[in-house]
Amino acid sequence: MIRMLASVTNPDEAGIAVTAGADLIDLKNPDDGALGALPAGIIEACLRTVDGRRPVSATIGDLAMDPAIVAAAVSRTAGTGVDIVKMGIGAGGDPLACIAAAAEARGAAALVGVILADLTAPTPDLVRAMADAGFIGVMLDTGLKDGRTLRDHLSADALAAFLGQARDTGLLAGLAGSLRLADIAPLAALGPSILGFRGALCQGGARRDAIDPDRIAEVVRSVRNAVALSECL
Repeated sequence: MIRMLASVTNPDEAGIAVTAGADLIDLKNPDDGALGALPAGIIEACLRTVDGRRPVSATIGDLAMDPAIVAAAVSRTAGTGVDIVKMGIGAGGDPLACIAAAAEARGAAALVGVILADLTAPTPDLVRAMADAGFIGVMLDTGLKDGRTLRDHLSADALAAFLGQARDTGLLAGLAGSLRLADIAPLAALGPSILGFRGALCQGGARRDAIDPDRIAEVVRSVRNAVALSECL
């Protein structure tokens, strides 16, 4: 079963996403980068709105790959009570040390790593390090948000290889990165655990716009239809 992740920015959007049928509620600030972090107070307000009806994740920000910086952000975000903390992995620094530091700082929250595929390669050693550190999942996303989608950066074969590596290590595997309706069927055919969306859910299709209930419902239907089709083949 593929779960549809909706990235939202405030309690109103969180409530809309739950009502429209999103499986996972992801909290982030699109005005502050690909994985921009929301203030703790807004995260806590979103959690009250969701009220346990869906799992809730939150991003820690587009951070340098410095273990101390990452650990502090993971601890701060986990302290809000979210179910999952999402840690981005970009270019430079020491990502393996950051993965280990995040695992030490996560508290009661689960961890999902997000590899920004246009900035760093989703190598098997990164996936294995997350599994060894106790992460529950790994996602691919894009960092630059320049109009290109994940499929513009990685071929279907490369995406399938990544998903296979994640499955082999016992991790949930997600795909995101400016995905549109047209991306759902070909990506669903690869068998990810999660497909993540922001821009496709928004009025006008821009990730900084407010989300539209009809757009969310359309994406939810498209994901479910793609899953049903793949199960029939």
